[in-house]
Amino acid sequence: MSRNGSGTYSLPAGNPVVTGTTISSTWANNTLTDIATALTGSLASDGQTPATGNLQLGSNRITGLADGIASTDAATVSQITGFITVGTAILKGSGTGGISNATAGTDYTVSSAVTNFTKQQYFGNATLTDAATIAWNARDAQVATFTFVSSNRTMDAPTNLVNGAYYGLAIIQNAGSNTLTWNAVFKWTGGTAPTLSTAAGAKDYFVFRSDGTNMYEQGRSLGVS
Repeated sequence: MSRNGSGTYSLPAGNPVVTGTTISSTWANNTLTDIATALTGSLASDGQTPATGNLQLGSNRITGLADGIASTDAATVSQITGFITVGTAILKGSGTGGISNATAGTDYTVSSAVTNFTKQQYFGNATLTDAATIAWNARDAQVATFTFVSSNRTMDAPTNLVNGAYYGLAIIQNAGSNTLTWNAVFKWTGGTAPTLSTAAGAKDYFVFRSDGTNMYEQGRSLGVS
């Protein structure tokens, strides 16, 4: 865009602006106004209609686009109406229904808002890899399962624990009678680690709460079948 003097600006030649189109505008306080027929000509060849109304850059708003953006492409938004506020808000809506501010706790989740979920929420189960010492990255496996391949394994201290978070672990026997030695960060009810179920295919389940360093037992279900 080049200035032709006394507040008059000319748009450069080429698609999508017609050569020679001139916009008479007022430039003050970061506001560009009075753009009524600025984008014409070759826009139509792309299935677009001219933008009408005012374009306000002040206060981070675009206003007056009642019929400004329309498309013949059914896969795109057909029309933007009203105004769009760009800032800390999240927007919702599209097409002829218009766009409005979304509500925290209803339309999206944030840490500071109570949210009423209307669909099930869960942590997907992750499989821990068999090894002499079993690694457990709690960041990627808040709910985890370990299945014995060989006997006499050691559960290492989980990494990336978060203070106040709960973690679930399932231990599954293969042929049975496998043992597991627990790292000292695992803290047990009564101060004694449980004896695993020994039957072939037996399943033992544990729930822990962490303080960011240790894993405190909150519950156990042994020999579930």
